[in-house]
Order: sequence, then structure tokens, then C-alpha cells
Amino acid sequence: MKKLIKWLLALVIVFVAVLYLTDYEYILKGIRVVYFTGHTTAFIDDHTYFENEVIPASNDPQPWPQHKNYNQLTPTDKLRAINDKFQTVAFLLIKNDSLLYEYYAEDYGPSSRTNSFSMAKSITSAMLGKAIKDGHLSGLGHPVSEFFPKFEDSGLTVGDLSSMASGLSWDESYKNPFKVMARAYYDDELAETILDQEIVSPPGEAYKYLSGNTQLLGMLLEKATGQRLAHYLETEFIQPMGFENELLWQLDDEKNRLVKAYCCIASNARDFARFGKLYKDFGLWNGTRLLDSSFVATSIKPRFEESPEYGYGFWLSDHLDKEIFVMQGILGQYVIVIPEDNLIIVRLGHKRGKKEDKPFSNDFYEYIEEVYKMTAPGF
Repeated sequence: MKKLIKWLLALVIVFVAVLYLTDYEYILKGIRVVYFTGHTTAFIDDHTYFENEVIPASNDPQPWPQHKNYNQLTPTDKLRAINDKFQTVAFLLIKNDSLLYEYYAEDYGPSSRTNSFSMAKSITSAMLGKAIKDGHLSGLGHPVSEFFPKFEDSGLTVGDLSSMASGLSWDESYKNPFKVMARAYYDDELAETILDQEIVSPPGEAYKYLSGNTQLLGMLLEKATGQRLAHYLETEFIQPMGFENELLWQLDDEKNRLVKAYCCIASNARDFARFGKLYKDFGLWNGTRLLDSSFVATSIKPRFEESPEYGYGFWLSDHLDKEIFVMQGILGQYVIVIPEDNLIIVRLGHKRGKKEDKPFSNDFYEYIEEVYKMTAPGF
């Protein structure tokens, strides 16, 4: 037994040494954060294991008004079942800009922070729109090479980054710890990782979902605005939109303090919903224009006819023959906006359903269907 323990210890030491020698030591952080905490992948509370930029709540908080029928709706049996199955921790309905229904599970409540995951891509795209409105960028066609000369003569634009049409060599693999996605999440040199990417297909010609696009866009926005991305988010959105609670945005490390623009804003369902309202109202927030209406209108329409599921930073759907735009995170984080019915659905939780051959996983469609059954009496 002692010999076996010694051999195992020796193997562990060799394994760790090889990781450091080959620049894969970030895998050790992934093991510590994920497996040593009883998980098998990233999880909604993992912000506590990373450095974070703290973004304070608004100095002028604007709570959602309660609908006259607040929490009088009864969820369908199927909605209860899928919320249980996929471990929903927050489920909100906002109708006519009023809080109609909310449900929380486990120990989560209205102010509980959980990871946005890729819903942050929509928020980063909103900051692109603000930078254009503020004159820091000329428009969606602004060349990336002005800020990152390595992309000179590539034709790559900020709009290509937002619409997932960059042609970058990024590998969007979530399970292989040796791929760039894992390195971006757990390593401490995020900018270096992003700028190692090369263009392997012509930009602006086709949609391909790559988180590296949004990270490069976030880095570009810091250069264009001369501000840290978290500060720009605070001053241009968090403060005027009346966020009620402090947010956290994960950093690559304490030294570089580069936010993960493609993911990882820790906030709550009520505050995430504000970006749904902002885009539903075409960039107006309670009478104050934060984004140009033309930018918002472009963002929530498909850029490519052959890829109708994505616009600029937002997912799109025509489920139930309705025009729907969506902020989406990998574990079934959703801000679902259905403008024609002035309805916002927010769902946060631990798991999502199977994706199969559709743009969204099965639970996405079920949430919408069951909400309409819930609200059938005419709310």
C-alpha cells in the first residue's frame, strides 16, 4: 500500500510538472474550482472562486413596479416539472413593465447573484452600441485593426465580432480542458489568449458562434472608450437604468483585471431583465435614450438569412409565430423578450435541456409555451 501511495504521489507530481512546463497549469485551477467543489462543469455560483470587478448598484434605484395581479398566477404542472427537473432558481414574468410573477427555489431570492454566462455577450454588445452612439466608433463597420494592428487588411469589423462572423480560429469546445475555451475561463492571461487567434476564414460572410469574438470586442471597447469595461457598464447603463443590487464581473486575474466580456456577470433576475426592457423599447429607458433605435433594431434581426437564430449579440426565435429576442447562457440562463405582448421571461438555474437539432434547447420552448398557458386568462 505504501508503495502504491508513493507511485500515485509521484505520478501527481509529474502530472503537475508537465502542466507547468507546457503552459497548461490553468487546468489545475479548473480542477480546484470545479471538481474539488463537487461539480463537473462551470456552475452558477462559481464567481466566488474568481477575482471580480465590483460594480455598485445605482445611486437612483428603480424597482420594478408590481403588476395589479402580482403572483396571482398558477404555474402549470408542466412548468413546475421542468423547473424542478432543470433546477430553476429564479423564474420571473414582467408584463407591461410590471412584475407579474416571480418564483425562487433553494436558498435563492430577489437579490441572489448567479452567473450570467453568455448573457453577458448581449450586454457587451449593448456597450458597443453605446460606444457608437458616443462617437468612440464610427459604426458596425469600424475596423478592428485600428485598435489591434495584427488584423490589418483582414476586413474584420466590430460588427463582425458582435454578430459572430469574425472567421477567427477560436475553438468553442466546452469539454476539452486543453482547448482555448477552458484556457480563457481559467487562465490568467486572457488578452494574450485572445490575441493568439488568427483569422482562418473571411470575416463578415457567415455566422459561427465563438466566445472569443465577444472577448476581443470587449478589449476593443476598452481601447475605444479609454475606460475599463466594468466602469463603462456602470456609468452608461447600471446607473441610469436603476440597478438595485451590486454586480460582480469575473476577471482573468488581480494583476491584469481584464473582465471576461463573453460571460460571467453575477447578478439577479430582476436586474438582468432590465436589458430586455431596454431593447424592447429600442434603446429608451424610461424616456432617456441610451442607445440609438436603429442599432437596437439591427441587433434583434438576423444578419445572415441562412442563420436566422442570431443578430448582433442577441439570439432570435420565431417560436409560436412570435418575434422573440433572447439573452442566453449555457446552463439555461434566459432573458426572453416578446415585444408584441410586452412580455419578458427571465429564467436562471443549474441546468438546461437537450439542444438536439434546434437553435435552443428543449426547455427554452417549453418555458414560453407554459407561460402562455399560465397567462391565458388575460393578464
